[in-house]
Amino acid sequence: MSLLPNSRTERDGSAVIRVLSYNIRSMRDDTEALARVIKACEPDLVLIQEAPRFFRWRKKLARLALASDLVIVTGGATTTGPAILSSLRATVERTEDILLPPTPGLHRRGFATAVVRIAGARLGVLSCHLSLQKGERYEQSGMLLDRLSGMGVEHLIAGGDLNERPGGPAFRRLADRLTDCRAAAPWGGEHTWTPADPYQRIDAIFVTQGIEVLGCGVPSHGLPGVSDADLRAATDHLPVLAALRVPASQSSQAS
Repeated sequence: MSLLPNSRTERDGSAVIRVLSYNIRSMRDDTEALARVIKACEPDLVLIQEAPRFFRWRKKLARLALASDLVIVTGGATTTGPAILSSLRATVERTEDILLPPTPGLHRRGFATAVVRIAGARLGVLSCHLSLQKGERYEQSGMLLDRLSGMGVEHLIAGGDLNERPGGPAFRRLADRLTDCRAAAPWGGEHTWTPADPYQRIDAIFVTQGIEVLGCGVPSHGLPGVSDADLRAATDHLPVLAALRVPASQSSQAS
């Protein structure tokens, strides 16, 4: 497996960043292995799904962020699961936690969103965990696109657990409007579920036009200090890691 580009700032003010999407199953598994995996990926942004939501959830998420050399940006119980973490390389402009309309009998879903600056790049970020129910999931995919459009930012990143394979209607709806990073620049492994016997891709990272995808996939081998056993023990999903080149914002170029 070739090396994924490291984070850096380019001479033109653009930023090469690493974005990780990871369903952490409420930290019910081996949290030390989970932190090792996240830290070894060296992400600038982490789009979390199934963050802790109940007793002392803030402390649990803060403990994971600290162990991974990251900070909490937003989300958690306030979004019923999605959250965003970042490295100190990111400056947070604003955040908004979104609760989606409830469906009786189904787990309520939400989006964690933020606008951040990294080097000269300004970008909107969204973490999601879509419904297990096909019809609701399709509706939520439309809400996700609407939310991105309403963030007022040129360059956007969305990622999460879609609970659907690339051929599904919700996945296709997103891929028709956004760039599916794995399809654009395959790197590493493809399948994200389950770690013991991965056979399907239901987790993904998407970006808007103008962001260059340098590579995206499951970092299944070669993470420093991380074993295959760690990937299996950390949670019931495998992580998705993308390296992206985000152009400098016009305000940064003007200054």
